[in-house]
Order: sequence, then C-alpha cells, then structure tokens
Amino acid sequence: MEDRYGHRISYLRVSITDRCNERCAYCMPAEEQEWLPREDVLSYEEVLRVIRVGATLGIRKVRITGGEPLTRRDVFWFFEQLGRIEGLEDIGVSTNGTLLARPANEGGSLTAADLLRRASVRTANISLDTLDRETYALATGRDYLPQVLDGIEAARAAGFESIKLNAVLMRGRNEHELWDLIEFARERDLLLRFIELMPVSTTQVLTEENFLPIGEARRLIEFRYGPLEPRRDFRTNGPAAYYRLPGTGQTIGFIGAMTDLHFCETCNKLRLTCEGKLRPCLGSHLEFDLRAVLRDPAMTDADVARFFREVVDRKPEQHEFRDNYQPNRKMIAIGG
Repeated sequence: MEDRYGHRISYLRVSITDRCNERCAYCMPAEEQEWLPREDVLSYEEVLRVIRVGATLGIRKVRITGGEPLTRRDVFWFFEQLGRIEGLEDIGVSTNGTLLARPANEGGSLTAADLLRRASVRTANISLDTLDRETYALATGRDYLPQVLDGIEAARAAGFESIKLNAVLMRGRNEHELWDLIEFARERDLLLRFIELMPVSTTQVLTEENFLPIGEARRLIEFRYGPLEPRRDFRTNGPAAYYRLPGTGQTIGFIGAMTDLHFCETCNKLRLTCEGKLRPCLGSHLEFDLRAVLRDPAMTDADVARFFREVVDRKPEQHEFRDNYQPNRKMIAIGG
C-alpha cells in the first residue's frame, strides 16, 4: 500500500485496550477517565482478522500498545496467535514496563517478558522518563519506578532482539536527568530515545513552560559529551534521528514531531484504536470506523482490504501538530 505522497505503508500500531495502571499527564487527563464499555472494544479475534488482512497488503511490522497492553486479560494467548500470522516479520510491544517482571506461570519460573518473547515478540519499547522515584510518581501518578526497573531487567533476561527506552522530554521535570538516562542505557546496552511532548491529550499538556525541544536536549547532552555524530546509516521503523556519542560510541535517538520539519517524510504507519478506528496519522483528526465493517456479517476480508486502501489514500502529507492542533481524543484512547 502506498499513499498519494509516496509513503509505503508497512507498519501497523494496534491498541488492544484503553486501560492503564498509570496516569501519565501527557497520555491521560487529570480528570477521571471514562473507560470504553467492553462491547465497544475489538475482540482479539477481530484484531487478529485486521492484522491478517493487513499482512496480505504489505503490513510487515505490528506493534501492540494500550493503554498498557499487559493489563488486558488473556493477552499472552493473543500474542501467541499473532505470532502465527503469515507475512509478519516484526512483532513488538510498547509498555510502561511495570508488569514485565510479574510471574506468568505457576511456580513463578517465567515472567510476563518471557511469555512475550516465546510468543515471537521481537522488540519491546519501554517508557522511562526519569530515574528519580519521586519524579516518576509525580509524572505517572503511581510509585511504580522499582517495578519498571525490574521489568527492564526481565526484558533483558528474556532475550528480546531489541529493547528501546523512550523518555519524554519535560522541561522542569527531567532535563537534568538526560545524562543519567544515557548512562543507565549504556550500562545495559539499551537504545535510548528522547521524545518531544506532543499535543495529544489535552491542550494543557503542551505549554511553553514544559516543552523541551530535542535541539535543546541535544545541546545539553553535547555540553557533557561533546559533539554528537549523526548516524544516517542507523534506522529503526519510526521517525527517530540517531546519533553516536563521542568516546563511548553509544547510539541515542531523538523524536521531534514538533520541531523536526522532516518528521513525516518517511512515515510508514497506520494506527488501529482499541475500539476499531483506523487512523492514517496520529497528528490528524481523521479516523475511520473499521469496527462497523468487521461486525457486519455481509462484509468479507476483501471489504476489509478495500477499507485499508481507502484509509491509506486519505493519509495526509504531514501531521497538524504545528497548526494550533486541538486534540479531540486522549492519547490513551488512541494508542501509544
């Protein structure tokens, strides 16, 4: 599938739940979240059908998100079925890490991370904005940093092919920890990416006071380590720009949707929300109701495939975040 601007679509991010055990300000609003009724959320069978059809159209990578995906019941069964879909080359999970170390079998010999890896999950993206327990509790509304650190170690022990740590940049909260996060990742041979805040929850989330651009973060890092060397040879499936630190050779990434004017040029993804909306772009209000197609007995897989192509044809050339974007859905309802 290719859109009107030459984007070749090969990546599908799939939310399987809007539930989460944390309350991060940039993802979930401070007021009480209204969870979706169970009947509005796609069943595992419906999600697997969408992905199977997508794989016939060129989807090669799928990343499962939430909310927090590991909070959904029977999630390991779902991952086992996902690993059997022909045509998929890369299955990943995005998680806050709090549940990765929990025992996943009788006797506790296996962790949740172990079961994910056994179910053909190759990569794990783990959120880690801070290494300070008090700051973590303030940012997420939960005192779960020890569980996250245990989860990172469980993921390392499980043998994922790639583990990425994602740190959202927040002025006044974690800019003084950039170096600590870099050293933490280096000691564990993990790939760290710094991510700019985006207006994807409420208009209050992104302000001049709390926005820390990747350019400034890069300068703070260079103040200690020296000039960063661009790694144009190093790519992952997303829009991150990667650099090598002098001396150590460590690679770190920057994701700057707000300040990187080339951010959308290599976009290759669609997003499926947990209630069945297919979104061609995170930074656009466009979304299309695939659930209605899936639950219509008269609709075949060919109709689902046609729906995919029509959504790809509506994919915008660029996101709208820089154009006074007003979020109409919380990030937790879209999928991280």
